[in-house]
Amino acid sequence: MSKKFIKDEIEKDGKFNRQKNQFITPFGTDEGQLPVEAGRYRLFWSPACPWAHRSVIVRSLRGLQDAISLGTLDPVRPDVERTDWAFTLDENEEDPVLKIRYLSEAYLKADPGYKGRFTVPAVVDLTTGKVVNNDYFNLTRYWEVEWKRYHKAGAPDLYPVELREEIDALNDILFHEINNGVYKAGFARSQEAYEEAYHLVFSRLDWLEERLSHSRYLFGANITESDIRLYVTLARFDVAYYNGFLLNRSLISDFPNLWGYARDLYEQPGFGDTTDFEAIKKHYHLCAVSTNPFGIVPKGPDLSIWKTPHGRDKIKFK
Repeated sequence: MSKKFIKDEIEKDGKFNRQKNQFITPFGTDEGQLPVEAGRYRLFWSPACPWAHRSVIVRSLRGLQDAISLGTLDPVRPDVERTDWAFTLDENEEDPVLKIRYLSEAYLKADPGYKGRFTVPAVVDLTTGKVVNNDYFNLTRYWEVEWKRYHKAGAPDLYPVELREEIDALNDILFHEINNGVYKAGFARSQEAYEEAYHLVFSRLDWLEERLSHSRYLFGANITESDIRLYVTLARFDVAYYNGFLLNRSLISDFPNLWGYARDLYEQPGFGDTTDFEAIKKHYHLCAVSTNPFGIVPKGPDLSIWKTPHGRDKIKFK
């Protein structure tokens, strides 16, 4: 990512401080909240983006495909003077529903004075064509809780009531030290900031490696929201963060438990079938890494290893 794209998010000491989301009105039934109506909204994502990917995984697992439509953006950013996403994968290079070429059009329709980066996931109200929510941190919870009446029969409970306090606490750790931690390293603009983030990420990965030696998933035998949040970073680590973000102490495939866990999730419907490694590589190496002047996308690593047996379903955890 060019420096101009994140200059407003770099502190004086070189640390990356992610921008706040502007469109954070929650879904719900209270006055002022976004009404929960099937067919009213369109979720925009890019397979490259981990924040958007987790929203798509929950949408899939909960069976919300018929209630919330999906628009897919090109993983390679357009050559324009803003941090935009483009619909160049679609016919006529425009979203087939909204008939717009760039995601920024829906943002600026909602707020003509919007100055931040145009980010995914973004939920657009089809009655107005405006972005109404880009709150990636809470969006999956809305799919899980507020959209419950549209869930498919037998959908897994990703946010069980009895675990919500623990899940929320772990999600906060995962955000600061893993999900956003990799960006703190990759977008650091000083050696000190980079090394601080580097140690933050690997200290927590070591901790997670130990935790996953005792249970199949983060909270026992069932997948929860926390697993989804961790998975999207693990899926991008070896193909993008390891070299592109200089997080080169260890590959995820070097961690026996984390690697088995990642492959276990990849095998599950909603995970592997929404994971596009080529899109991830293109985005990070062409758009997010500032040290690739010739636009070369790495050929490796060998992605077939994601389909090797993980064996975690046969382990008797203690």
